[in-house]
Amino acid sequence: MLKRFVLAFAILALAVASAATYRVTIVQPSVVKGNELKAGDYRLNVQNDKVTIVNGKQSIEVPVKIENVEQKYDSTAVRYSDQGGKLTISEIRLGGTKTKLVFTP
Repeated sequence: MLKRFVLAFAILALAVASAATYRVTIVQPSVVKGNELKAGDYRLNVQNDKVTIVNGKQSIEVPVKIENVEQKYDSTAVRYSDQGGKLTISEIRLGGTKTKLVFTP
């Protein structure tokens, strides 16, 4: 019984450690992978090739390409593209890291 508990706890700890969480502020209504996001503060849970975007009870899971650059970003920045008159998030550069999240249309 104790061995099962320890094994289950170890698996849970590994799963939590492999996911990274960041915060980002969306300053204007935006679209990501067809999902509309209102302006506000969001939590990003990044794991493997997907990101979960959370704001209160709203949660959206979308595929993402994770790229690493040589130098750390000074601050978090959201880059947009205009698609059909709507601002679409194309990438998020995570401040304090060398990580860039790239969203394909």
